[in-house]
Amino acid sequence: MSIKSDKWIRRMAQEHGMIEPFVERQVRGSDESRVISYGVSSYGYDVRCTNHFKVFTNINSSIVDPKNFDPGSFVDVHSDVCIIPPNSFALASTVEYFRIPRNVLTICLGKSTYARCGIIVNVTPLEPEWEGHVTLEFSNTTNLPAKIYANEGVAQMLFLESDEECEVSYKDRGGKYQGQRGVTLPRT
Repeated sequence: MSIKSDKWIRRMAQEHGMIEPFVERQVRGSDESRVISYGVSSYGYDVRCTNHFKVFTNINSSIVDPKNFDPGSFVDVHSDVCIIPPNSFALASTVEYFRIPRNVLTICLGKSTYARCGIIVNVTPLEPEWEGHVTLEFSNTTNLPAKIYANEGVAQMLFLESDEECEVSYKDRGGKYQGQRGVTLPRT
């Protein structure tokens, strides 16, 4: 496996629709605009989140059960910023829609700007031939409220290309999150 460069990412996005919408250069803020960067970087792609957040709440005294998840455990927030309560989390989805090639595995890591504030971004790997909007989990590990900004960079995708195709892809096995749009809650 090899990690792919900005040239490869541009080619795959432009010729194969791997990332839509695609920003072919890294957009960075200035002293006036203070935007958290997004778009192509040297060896990855910095994604943005939409302005639809699902903030975890315990108002219903629910038990978090991945086999029987209660959607009432979240409060929907539509805003350019999301305030995550202390020691809690929120879900959002990427602005970008991904189509991962059959010989590529994609790993997501949080941006250092958020990590240095105690905000951890968690995403499971994007498997070969998976497609959809990525559901992002933001964990606020601090004892203070934390702020996430919509339509700005929140995480970086790294693309690992194998020299051979996998025997069975996510699409082949009919993965339950295939083609997801927007924030997607747990499914069994």
